[in-house]
Amino acid sequence: MRAAELPLVVLDILDRRVEREGTMPQLFERRRDVRRGHVSSILRRFNRATQLQYERVKFAALLLSCVVGLTAQSPVPVAYGCPPDDIELFGLDCSEEEPCAVLLELTSAEAAGNRVLVTGNLHIRDATLFSLLMESDDGGAIWVEPAARLRNAALEQIEFWDAQTGWISGESIDPLARNPFLMLTVDGGRTWRQKPVVDDEKFGTIAQFHFESKTSGELVIETGKGKAPRQELYGTMTGGENWELKEVSNQPLRLKGVRPPNQVGWRVRADASRGAYLLERGGGRNWEMVTSFPIHVADCR
Repeated sequence: MRAAELPLVVLDILDRRVEREGTMPQLFERRRDVRRGHVSSILRRFNRATQLQYERVKFAALLLSCVVGLTAQSPVPVAYGCPPDDIELFGLDCSEEEPCAVLLELTSAEAAGNRVLVTGNLHIRDATLFSLLMESDDGGAIWVEPAARLRNAALEQIEFWDAQTGWISGESIDPLARNPFLMLTVDGGRTWRQKPVVDDEKFGTIAQFHFESKTSGELVIETGKGKAPRQELYGTMTGGENWELKEVSNQPLRLKGVRPPNQVGWRVRADASRGAYLLERGGGRNWEMVTSFPIHVADCR
């Protein structure tokens, strides 16, 4: 049998079925008659299939963007259960008719390697309850508290020398600010250790601090307010383990190298319309919200 007389089968790849059977000359002759119409039919089916795939991909992309958007916009809950021991210890006068609203205050945000940290406190109208330190290592989706909450205390500024070594300033508030301290970490914020600036009781807050290296740093304690400001300059050469008084002034002191808070990198700010603190990343006029933290945490009764 000659090659031209060999049987030939033509498959339609879109419909996955046999379209024609016969010898090659017979099929070629048939194809001359229907080539244009069949090619148009194939193109129409191909276009329909392509359009269907496009719609599926577009829908999947839209669904993914919605999920990502919801994740980014979902507020981060801060837990507080109003245990009876706390209500008694803090002397809270709360009832079903007049509950005590527990509110969140965030003061600072900073990054250390792939970790983002925010500081603040939990308080009611006329008392500070606990300090708060929260940390995320996945860009702000999941948050943990790497340090125990300190009773009657607040955490303020954050500074890291490198991805491992960092400090956080804080003070006790009961009801006045006193006994300023630093929280120290040497493992990127996984663990923290509290270290007072002075051993004796002292009223005041850390107005600013800055480290020029892992060991060398300065801080300013503000002990006076209003018309009688009083500031004390302390220095350390031990990474914050020990501090030495260097200067006392009735004029504001300014440390060199201190970066203004909330200017570049990360910041937190209160948004009254949302009833939340926003964690944002950027600089200057260009800031992008990463997540939010509700200001109202709980109602103690």
